[in-house]
Amino acid sequence: MTAQARLSLPPRLAAVAALVPPGTRLVDVGTDHGYLPLLLLEEGRVLSAIATDIAPGPLGRARQAAGERGTALDCRLCDGLAAVSPEEADTVVIAGMGGETIAGILAAAPWTREGRTLLLQPMSKAEKLRPWLTERGYAIHQEVLVEDRGKLYPILLARGGHPPPLSPQEVWAGLGRDEPLYPRYLALQIRRLRRAAAGLRRAGGPSAARLAALEEDLKALENVCREEEYDKSTGD
Repeated sequence: MTAQARLSLPPRLAAVAALVPPGTRLVDVGTDHGYLPLLLLEEGRVLSAIATDIAPGPLGRARQAAGERGTALDCRLCDGLAAVSPEEADTVVIAGMGGETIAGILAAAPWTREGRTLLLQPMSKAEKLRPWLTERGYAIHQEVLVEDRGKLYPILLARGGHPPPLSPQEVWAGLGRDEPLYPRYLALQIRRLRRAAAGLRRAGGPSAARLAALEEDLKALENVCREEEYDKSTGD
């Protein structure tokens, strides 16, 4: 019998996989093709894996891939974690969704605050997800940045906790200040804020309060950027 070829993951999912604690019971929410949990199962890095998806099509692809490879992946059709019991999961992966969607999934499963490891990879609105987590009983322990097809993506490792409020720098640019890609990510967020502020200036009227808050955050990030450049020039 010919051995199965090792599954290949795109860089952002490979980075998520690298953060999964060994010997855990995994749930992959919005699994799509199921390659992430299948790879971890086949390499013996997790004890068990549940793959969930809200759509029958993607879940069917995951179930088919598991069958073809002879791998015991538990596939469940549901919204988020609705069909998962707390005792079935030690580690929850939610990757490839917007930050607000990720927040909604966690809000519907408050047990995720209780001793679970969360690996969250927002495709957008990370600046909404970070403060949501810290305001609702989660602490961000680590943040990794990965480049995939020319775009930068943050990966948040969070657990239950009660951290202090985030600074504007942490809200917009994350907690991965020591990451090699951090200067690029910080510069990208500054450009985003500048564009947003310019749009609000043109709009005027009721947007004035939002513009003031945005400009305050922008100033904080620009100050950090200058400090980073100063640190590089002096070698500190």
